[in-house]
Amino acid sequence: MAAPCRRMASRPLLQFIYCFGRTGVGNTAFRHFSVTSVCRASLQTKSKVESVGSPWRLTAAVCLQRLPVISADLSPTEQQFTQLMHQMELEKSLMSDHELRLLEDAEKLSRKQANDYDSDDEGDRGDQEIVLAQDLEDSWEQKMKDFQPAARLGADGPVSVLADVQKDLASPGRCLADSLVLLAEQQVGAEKLWLLPHAQWQQGETLRQTAERALASLPAAGFKATFLGNAPCGVYKYKLPRAMRTESSVGTKVFFFRAVLSGGGRPAAADAPFLWVKKSELQDYLKPAYLEKVSRFILSL
Repeated sequence: MAAPCRRMASRPLLQFIYCFGRTGVGNTAFRHFSVTSVCRASLQTKSKVESVGSPWRLTAAVCLQRLPVISADLSPTEQQFTQLMHQMELEKSLMSDHELRLLEDAEKLSRKQANDYDSDDEGDRGDQEIVLAQDLEDSWEQKMKDFQPAARLGADGPVSVLADVQKDLASPGRCLADSLVLLAEQQVGAEKLWLLPHAQWQQGETLRQTAERALASLPAAGFKATFLGNAPCGVYKYKLPRAMRTESSVGTKVFFFRAVLSGGGRPAAADAPFLWVKKSELQDYLKPAYLEKVSRFILSL
């Protein structure tokens, strides 16, 4: 039984090999693919894709921040913690050199009043004037009285917080204790919107160069910025209304780049096409969907 079964199982395999050999050798319609033909086909496909182009329009925007200039005011909790730390330091710390000198001067004064003071203990000082620790404290207090701290709310002098916010929205000198973000009024379709400064990408430039051009295009601003890297920190994508979509234009992709104000940005007129706002004020100017993307990479320092 084993021999007939082996012949029956091997016969179809031999017939398949024989037919395949006849087809591969004798049939002139059989086409041999080479590496050259495969490369040529891939290049043709790539050229067709490039000729069609992407249906998404690319733009780059810059998130320009002015960092805090002065320290922020302490919250009530921070004030209580600071007072507690000062009290603990006062109770547990050792005496400083100045405090030890005060005790030494007090001891010498008490000995001099009790006629138990020997001038030889001072050593040979010659004509050198003896300065007591109390004299140093008096001079320090006088310097403290003459010291005038700088204004905390702007270059125009101390004003109320409400007046500062309403008056200097176009000036980077407002809210010195907070981090500010630059917004620009730009035309989008048939309406004007407050957005981060952006520009459309042009052939031959990188996205960072597009963001730099968007910042330089602001009129009479003179901003000097330091960009934080060549890679975008976020992306926002939106589609055009269905009535405006075409095969070559579906929507826009906006790539955001972070930058820090390093100079310029002089105060502008009240009707200037750009504003300096805090992160908490962005909701008054930006659309909700746009604000959701932007808030992820804006730092509240």
